[in-house]
Amino acid sequence: MASLFTPCFLLFTAILALVSLQALASHPGPLQDFCVADNSSRVLVNGFVCKDPKAVTAEDFFLAAKLDMPRDTKMSKVGSNVTLINVMKIAGLNTLGISLARIDYAPLGENPPHTHPRATEILTVLEGTLYVGFVTSNPENKLFSKELRKGDVFVFPQGLIHFQFNPNPYKPAVAIAALSSQNPGAITIANAVFGSKPMISDDVLAKAFQVDKKTVDWLQAQFWADNHN
Repeated sequence: MASLFTPCFLLFTAILALVSLQALASHPGPLQDFCVADNSSRVLVNGFVCKDPKAVTAEDFFLAAKLDMPRDTKMSKVGSNVTLINVMKIAGLNTLGISLARIDYAPLGENPPHTHPRATEILTVLEGTLYVGFVTSNPENKLFSKELRKGDVFVFPQGLIHFQFNPNPYKPAVAIAALSSQNPGAITIANAVFGSKPMISDDVLAKAFQVDKKTVDWLQAQFWADNHN
């Protein structure tokens, strides 16, 4: 038994050592000052291939985004407009793990329940009042909510369902959010569940939401517009 155990143990130790060396050789952060996205490259990687540093200019880190200007919220059924500045807008954000958004809310408008699969969000109110919150994962599904006023800050942990609502029926609200990813992604819950392409079976949704199929069919027939641009 001992003679059989020893080779297995030595093999396991050798494999563990190789894995450890490979882990030590990797680096989770950028290994250079910047890696401006090369949008012309056809190479597929997790993110974007780096542009030749000699071809990089200040314009790669700049966008005349006009974030000081109000956005149109009238075209949105939910009464909000999210202006996201990510790596698709500024190539210099590639590998830097950050993006920015301006969110405009009409009176009684909301940024409906959604998640960011790749980012934590920190939001501050510039104008108006917002009722915000997020819900923890199963099984607790605990709601953490707060009413924010101008200058207040709130954090939404990565991947958790969260929302913002303007409770004022007369005045709009504005917020700025920073997100911990160059491409945070957004999954609006209602859009994903009832507006998927192709549609999820109404049998599945009727069972999941404990409603009849007519209700599901009505919800699926609605126009689930995106409030991001």
